[in-house]
Amino acid sequence: MSKAEFIEGVAKRGKLSKAEAKRVVELVFDEIEAGLKRSKKEGKYTIGTFGTFAVSKRKARMGRNPQTGEAIKIKASKSLRFKPSSNLKAAAGC
Repeated sequence: MSKAEFIEGVAKRGKLSKAEAKRVVELVFDEIEAGLKRSKKEGKYTIGTFGTFAVSKRKARMGRNPQTGEAIKIKASKSLRFKPSSNLKAAAGC
């Protein structure tokens, strides 16, 4: 689903104009981003019955270039993960 489709769905369900729905969606996304920035120590941002966004850290490691087989160093990095709540899993039939 694209962001535009998401906004259109919010507009229909909320009986809002597309402009209003876009502002609402942008506010939600901005709040998730701000929440992750505020919770740097924990690295988690939980939204009640929706789920948890968490920053995970990967250590530096050795890898291989698939074309040459040469060993290469892969830098340490961070990635964002999402763990859905049990309510969301149930709604999706998981």
